[in-house]
Amino acid sequence: MAVIYEILRWEEKAIIKSLRDLGISVIPHYIKAKPVFINGLSEDVPDLAIQRSISHYVAMESTIAFEAHGVRVVNNSMSTAICMDKLWTISLLAKNGIPTPKTAVVFSYEAAQEVANKFNYPLVVKPINGSWGRLISLIRDGEELRSIMEHRTYLPGMLSKAHLMQEYVRKPGRDIRVFVVGDEVPVAIYRINKHWITNTARGGKAIPARVDAELEEISLKAAKIVGGEILGIDVFEDPERGYLVNEINPIPEFKNTVAVTGYDLPRKIAEYLVSNVRQ
Repeated sequence: MAVIYEILRWEEKAIIKSLRDLGISVIPHYIKAKPVFINGLSEDVPDLAIQRSISHYVAMESTIAFEAHGVRVVNNSMSTAICMDKLWTISLLAKNGIPTPKTAVVFSYEAAQEVANKFNYPLVVKPINGSWGRLISLIRDGEELRSIMEHRTYLPGMLSKAHLMQEYVRKPGRDIRVFVVGDEVPVAIYRINKHWITNTARGGKAIPARVDAELEEISLKAAKIVGGEILGIDVFEDPERGYLVNEINPIPEFKNTVAVTGYDLPRKIAEYLVSNVRQ
């Protein structure tokens, strides 16, 4: 079994250790040092691989390269592509009846003004592809909308050409990160912050979360819709509408989750991978 990575973080080390504890021969594949020959893997062709690269682009392309050789990668390239594109994710969820925040995509300041008129302030604007709460802005009035849209328009690169706009969900000072492994929801955390951005990478504090039947059901349905196997699903609690699925992470970090819950998520992931190795 291969573990594809760019940086050997705590999570990757824990997965490798858990796999080896289960008697699995593990190939740690440092993707920046080892080429993947499209006309054939030169050596050590794995039965299965788990994708753990940090860069969205590296994760996507290396998954495609491994799949070209018939290697099953968790998560697969289609699921990874869907989850890394926030618009694609929320569009599929909404189409399939999963409650989500009100969302629009705009390609100009003028279109953003129309969204503001329909959603009302405050609004959240964020890139379609991104993580760790980067380039997310809270817009409280028309002048902030003009300023932020002008700034985003002049950012270099294709990520600044489309803008995801969402209603500001008045969550109770927290959101929920739910972990899905196969057809189970083994653990979840609340991410708490006085700031409206609750990502632990941005100072949010993790504490154990209770997974009720409704949260489990909506998380498993969302995972099935995007075709993922090991996912981190971000859920908001709206005071009137209940659970809203906001984003899905195909390569979730979980060091803080293990620390605060005591749940052995690396072992759970390893056991799931072992159960899916082709015989």
